[in-house]
Amino acid sequence: MKKTLLSLFLAFNCFTLFAQTAVIKGRIIDSQTRQPVEYASAAVFKMADSGLVAGTVSKGNGSFELSGLPAGWYRLKIAFIGYQNMVRTDLQLSEGRQLDLGELVLHPAAKLLNEVNIKGRQVNAVNKIDKQVYRAGQFEAAKGGSAIDVIKNLPSVSVNGEGNISMRGSEKFLVLINGKPVVTDAQTVLTQLPANAVENIEVVTSPSAKYDPDGRGGILNIITKKGATDGLTLAINAQCGMPSVDDHGNSRQPVRFGGDVTLNYRKNKWDMSIGGNYNRNDNAGYREGDAYTENIVSGTITRFPSVGERSFKKYNYAARATINFTPDPANVFSGGLFIGRRYQDREADLLYHNATLSLSTNLLLKGTTYYNANTQTKEGSFALANFDYTHTFTDKSTLVAGFVYEHADLYGNTKNRNLHYPNTADTIQYVYNPYKRPISGYRFKLDHSLPLGKGKLESGYQLRYDTQDGRFDYLVTPPTSQPDADKFQGSLHAKNVINAVYTQYSGKNDQWEYNGGLRYEYATRAVDLSYDPNRHRLNLSNLFPSALLQYSLNNNWKLKADYSKRINRATNLELNPIPEREHSETLEEGDPDLLPEFIDQVELGINHSFKAGSFFATAYYQYIKNPIQRLNSVYADTILNRVYTNAGTAKQLGVEAGTNLQLTKWWSVYAGANAFNYHISGDIKILNKAVTVNNQRWAYTLNANTTFQITQTWSAQVNINYLSKRPTAQGEDSQYFIPNTSVKKTFMNGRFAASLLWQNMGIFNAAKQRITTSGADFYTTTNYIYETNIFMVNLSFNLNRFTSKLKLPKSELNDREF
Repeated sequence: MKKTLLSLFLAFNCFTLFAQTAVIKGRIIDSQTRQPVEYASAAVFKMADSGLVAGTVSKGNGSFELSGLPAGWYRLKIAFIGYQNMVRTDLQLSEGRQLDLGELVLHPAAKLLNEVNIKGRQVNAVNKIDKQVYRAGQFEAAKGGSAIDVIKNLPSVSVNGEGNISMRGSEKFLVLINGKPVVTDAQTVLTQLPANAVENIEVVTSPSAKYDPDGRGGILNIITKKGATDGLTLAINAQCGMPSVDDHGNSRQPVRFGGDVTLNYRKNKWDMSIGGNYNRNDNAGYREGDAYTENIVSGTITRFPSVGERSFKKYNYAARATINFTPDPANVFSGGLFIGRRYQDREADLLYHNATLSLSTNLLLKGTTYYNANTQTKEGSFALANFDYTHTFTDKSTLVAGFVYEHADLYGNTKNRNLHYPNTADTIQYVYNPYKRPISGYRFKLDHSLPLGKGKLESGYQLRYDTQDGRFDYLVTPPTSQPDADKFQGSLHAKNVINAVYTQYSGKNDQWEYNGGLRYEYATRAVDLSYDPNRHRLNLSNLFPSALLQYSLNNNWKLKADYSKRINRATNLELNPIPEREHSETLEEGDPDLLPEFIDQVELGINHSFKAGSFFATAYYQYIKNPIQRLNSVYADTILNRVYTNAGTAKQLGVEAGTNLQLTKWWSVYAGANAFNYHISGDIKILNKAVTVNNQRWAYTLNANTTFQITQTWSAQVNINYLSKRPTAQGEDSQYFIPNTSVKKTFMNGRFAASLLWQNMGIFNAAKQRITTSGADFYTTTNYIYETNIFMVNLSFNLNRFTSKLKLPKSELNDREF
């Protein structure tokens, strides 16, 4: 009977019902901290036959509402992992009555929880008016990895062979850690956050005015774990990689191992946590490339195919600490500290066969073979401190003040050596490209929330400030006489200041739920270069409206529509015009006058719950002004210049969908997909050279996993991540497919677990991606072949189960600028 009721709970947990005849509502709180309990299950049963009538989950403030209830006698059951169930009986409802139960107190469970039973009760996905929430623990293949290994399974998200994350086809999206924005690029911050520390991921594709408007793809909010009961809770994870099966004959063997630990102490008014992690995750690889450039003036065409090793050495480590103090229900103080370090080097040892031919006769004019040893190193150390204060007034309004300061010391270099072949002891040319670009920033935020009518009025102010001073050098041996040599080295100073205010109102009335707001921002940007007397300034004054509307057809079907306006600001890297020699055939530079992207987005969606699970589908349209693209042009016969520029306009039309299914007691399925048509067009200039861009194609992503509970202690999971062929401004990227399998065994009543992970399974042309670009006078195609058949062993021990939010701070600058 309990398992039957449990299945029904899960079928209804994603949805909040609206009033039809009678309503039961309340607010669920923790008995020790008096803090709200989010995602707790609330269900009402008939007293006569114990039949389930309705169910929902609590919101972030602990509140819940069960509506559409006919008159009668009911029993209410509140349940959440790590807490004792609470039952209220003999609740009498008359037609049209609203029964407010006030604060409902949950008491932490005294005993250790059985992991197998927890798994059956946990909610894998929750759909809300403004976001979708996914439980990180359902993705077994991510265990021992980073947060990237978790989020790449979400319907809106894809990760290519380079590890670059896209949301709805765009690498520009906003990352939040427990609601706090991060400034540095998403790949960096998510790489340093262990997957085992992630509780939930919230996907916000149409954010309200309360959120920063940054990011074309939307927002990913990473919710981390904390202890659920008083006393000490401890989680330890360790991972080790087996010897490489497919190292592509690389000169160095990949090394993979790591671990993380989280210790939480919670007692009365105090909640303190410390955590640390180390992860070494090398990758072997191979590269095959072909390229040609045309020189109309000299009447020649130059081809330079290449082949060779492309491997990575990567490690990162970090330590975090937080403290939360709740002297009384009206006041909460919290602070945090984060320090971390990240290192990556990419080794590309390639053999080039250059040939120059006549354009008119196609006869070989000259040719050479040389060996290119290229090493690119990126390093960074990061520090962040934050403080937050929340006050709740007697009228239930709240005031929240928060301050974050961070500093990142970023530096690295590229060493490009062209050597004679086969005698590689002789150097043809050596280019050394070192840089330092430390960055500092802070953020102050003040938010006020006031219950008003049937809803809530929220208003706030935010100040964002960051500054970066970079030094870039370009040393060539033997020296050459380049006419533009002065622009290859120098210093850059960049500063961004953003002042913002917002107000929004949200509420619900019968079957309707709504949220509307307006945000105003005044932003200034300054970029100064040591060799350029011109001052590059940009001042922006913009309004960002948002509107969300949801209608409940019945207990199982919901329709929603929304609109939002967003902005995607250029990073300091994209603004830096000082060229970097990426490798033998490529230079890369930015544009200090880049304009930000402006995005208008409309969505229409539907959510459906049923006995075996839930389903959602959302259609969306984006109009993008000033899309930022990285385009190629010819710099020299065997060198292409990659330049960041604004490429006209772009339009994107797409549909994303996802489902969670509990097909049997032992078999569950999760799947998410996103299909979109991206069209980019415009007449632009690349380094004062006119270029016409016009490209359009459908693309899609598919992420899915299926889990088999073989016995109470044995389980297996298979998952796939598929990214289709998709267009770029000057070409296309091929498909990218990654399958994984994991087997898990639990011991000691679920407190200890051992997993065997088979990652990048070498089937169906997996772990390969070809990048192709072309223009009027060039063509280049490169096939990146990544390591397959990676085997990992993961061990985890939990002294207690972890739930809810642990507000570990995370570096903004780390994420955007590494």
